[in-house]
This record gives sequence, structure tokens and C-alpha cells, in this order.
Amino acid sequence: MSQNYVFKTSENNEISITTFGNQHLKSSKCIIYCHGFKGFKDWGFVPYMGKYFAEHGYFVITFNFSHNGIGKNPLEFTELDKFAENTFSLEVSELNEIINALSDGYFGNIINPKIGIIGHSRGGAVALLASYLNDKVNALVTWSSISKLDRYSERQKKEWLSKGYFEAVNSRTHQVMRMDKTLLEDIIKNKNGLLNIEKAAKNLKKPWLIVHGEQDLTVKPGEAGQLYEWSDKNFTELYLIPSAGHTFNISHPMEKVSEPLNKVLGKTEKFIEKIK
Repeated sequence: MSQNYVFKTSENNEISITTFGNQHLKSSKCIIYCHGFKGFKDWGFVPYMGKYFAEHGYFVITFNFSHNGIGKNPLEFTELDKFAENTFSLEVSELNEIINALSDGYFGNIINPKIGIIGHSRGGAVALLASYLNDKVNALVTWSSISKLDRYSERQKKEWLSKGYFEAVNSRTHQVMRMDKTLLEDIIKNKNGLLNIEKAAKNLKKPWLIVHGEQDLTVKPGEAGQLYEWSDKNFTELYLIPSAGHTFNISHPMEKVSEPLNKVLGKTEKFIEKIK
């Protein structure tokens, strides 16, 4: 059973939310899922993941960042103007607001809440940064996460700042998706502060499961290795999956559950289940 919400942030942006397992809210562990670049809460495996954890007794929150490009149509990128204006700082802020809203009873009263965050790809970096900042987070799981935000050559960045935007083609929809220079400026301005992934990884001090497919061509497994190298090994586990790609061999729309996805969900559930 799922339920939909429209959450208004402190900056008056609207976030579309779908929750699963509301019957478990009061006394169970809670999971918040954070999508990645060109991702959204109704993509591929996300609804299946929500139902999976709900069936295992969790309350699950899936959501769209306010500037991820998805509007009234939950399956199409119709707000490319907002997509262009998005920044990492905005996403970290919005994830923190959802964490706080959950803890403060926005979805209903919780007895002794235990919160786990799952982030995929770029969402893994956002989840790490927010989990480091927010004491209400008890555990972190990153799937196929990036280890660096600055993923562009010097030539690309110079051209980006000169033109005022950078364009990326969505290989699934074939849309040209523009990113304004505010995204790059945000990365540069906050690389030693709010958006310092290395600092967050080294100082997290919370249970952290790093999951990555060995055949990931989008975000190479070496980035998982880098995150693990930075992390405190007393809290962190690295789990590599053979024959698995960036989305664990799932495409959109999802036609069937893959064996790598089953492994990811099973490992993640066992990890979060141990949260004290």
C-alpha cells in the first residue's frame, strides 16, 4: 500500500513523495531513498524497492527532488527549466528537510525513530553528505555512488562557464538536458565545505554499506573503492556484485527483477535490519 504527498520546502519548492508501508510507521525502522542524476521516484526498480522493504516491515519514503525535471507527469521530464537550475547544495538541503520532516512527525508519529538513507549514483553522494550533516540518520547505504562531484575536464568547465550552460543528452528519452553554470559554481564554491565528499566519508562514523556492480560502466567500481578507502572501516562495508551494471541490470520500465537487484535488496535489508 502506497500513499502520495506533496511536500513544500522552506524555499517554497514542491517535492512529490510516495511512501510505502505506512502501517509500519509508528514503531519500525524508516528508509528514505534518494534518486540520482536523470532519476526519479517512479523509475525502474524504485517502486519495486519501496514495496520490497514495506513487505519486510519498513516505512519507506521515495521522492523527486524539486528540480529533477519531473513535473505533473510522474514519468516524463517536462520541467527542463528547473532541471537546468538544480544544484547539489539544493538537493542536500531538500534531503535534510525530508529527514527532519519524518523525525518531526510530518508523516505521522514515530516511536524512537531509526532512519536509514539509501542513495543511488549521484544520489549516493547527496545521501552521504546529508547523512554526515544530520544526526537523525542512523545508517547509510550507497548504491553505485559517485565519489566526486567535479566530473568534467578543464576544457568542458571553461566552456560551461563561458556559455552559461552545459548540455547532456538523456540516452533513454533522447532529450537534451541543460545544466546552468550555477551547478558548476556550486561545486567549485562548496568543494571544501558542504560538498566535500572526502571529508564526509572520513568523518561519517555511522554504519555505511557501499554497494557497486563490478560491470558498472557509468560509475566505475573504482569510485566505490575510493569511498571505502576514505571511510572508517569500523563502520563501513564494501559489497561488490559480479556481472552487475550501474542499475543492477534493470532498465526503465522494469520488465522483470534481475538477480543482481535481488542481491542488492537482500544485502541492504540485512544491513539496515541491524541498526540499533
